[in-house]
Amino acid sequence: MDQIYLSKGEVRKFILYKQGLLGDYRFIGKSGVLDFIRQAGCIQFDPIDVCGKNAEIVLQSRISGFTKQMLFELLYTDRKLLDYFDKNLSIIPIENWKYFGRQRESHRNWERSYNEIQQVHDQIIAAISENGPLCSSDLNFSQKVDWYWSKTKLSRAALEHMYFSGELAIHHKEGNIKYYDLIEKCIPEDILNEADPYPCDFKHKKWRVLQRIGSVGLLWNRASDAWLGISGLKANERNNIFTELLSESCIVPIKAENVNDSLYCLTDDIKIIDFIKRKKHEKKRCEFIAPLDNMMWDRNLIKAIWDFDYKWEIYTPPSERKYGYYVLPILYGERFIGRIEMTYDRKCKKLNVSNIWYEPNIELTKDIKKNVVSTIKRFEIFNEAYRCVPPPHG
Repeated sequence: MDQIYLSKGEVRKFILYKQGLLGDYRFIGKSGVLDFIRQAGCIQFDPIDVCGKNAEIVLQSRISGFTKQMLFELLYTDRKLLDYFDKNLSIIPIENWKYFGRQRESHRNWERSYNEIQQVHDQIIAAISENGPLCSSDLNFSQKVDWYWSKTKLSRAALEHMYFSGELAIHHKEGNIKYYDLIEKCIPEDILNEADPYPCDFKHKKWRVLQRIGSVGLLWNRASDAWLGISGLKANERNNIFTELLSESCIVPIKAENVNDSLYCLTDDIKIIDFIKRKKHEKKRCEFIAPLDNMMWDRNLIKAIWDFDYKWEIYTPPSERKYGYYVLPILYGERFIGRIEMTYDRKCKKLNVSNIWYEPNIELTKDIKKNVVSTIKRFEIFNEAYRCVPPPHG
């Protein structure tokens, strides 16, 4: 298909509409959570909870009426979603389990401290079979073993290995404590027994690249954090994948105004281009965007399209931070207008707004102030806070 030319404003609208961040809310309630995650393929999970966990903030910005309980139920009661690895640690639709057999197999074939884990493997299976879901503190394997980031208790390493390799699933969480159960208790037999649709490694990676393009909306064929978790994906292979996807009419090239590299969208999303060209004006919404939000996976792309330079400074030494520890971009209408730092005080049930930084070119109107305050109040409800420390403006 011929390349499609879009202005920078049209590219912004395309991504925002695809993400459900422009105009009226398209994703509503619990069913909307499931619809969005199925569209996105995955949302990234991070356990840090400053004013909500990353996955919760992603959903809060898109789902009308979202509550944290909805996500918990879809994961651990309804079993429509699943904790597993896609773009790093993620939440995926349970039907996507079949695509990740090669990852599970790789863990079965090799693991750090493999011999030590195998020595307690059968005891863990017996304990869970007898007692039901268990966390690492329920097991008396306190010796330290080598693990991914540092030494850890054998109980934790063994449970995580059995989770990585597909013998166990996360049954539920209490805070950040994971309780594991036998995989067959958490995933229906028909899904467990589904064959990998892409046993060829190249075709598997092609499926994942296609999924990531759809997850962001538009991506370019260059090195990007959007490809994280696609093990072994090199530039030459990625080039071949894009060539095949184009030849098979799975993706469409987009030439964006003042952007040197071609962008690509799913062929199925051409209808969005038609929609945004027809509909000139959309209702403005104000949303606070999660640090690991799908649309932020390629921050160089965000800078190129929005002229908004965002860095998640959580791992930056405090003395070197420009803004703060856990800062969220502020989206208003089709523009990033600033960033906000909030913390939820669980003891006092109070949401503290530490600071708001507006972009230099933003005129701080009454309408902007009103919408930012309204979004803070939604975060107050989202975090079940009783009161909010007023935000600074200026």
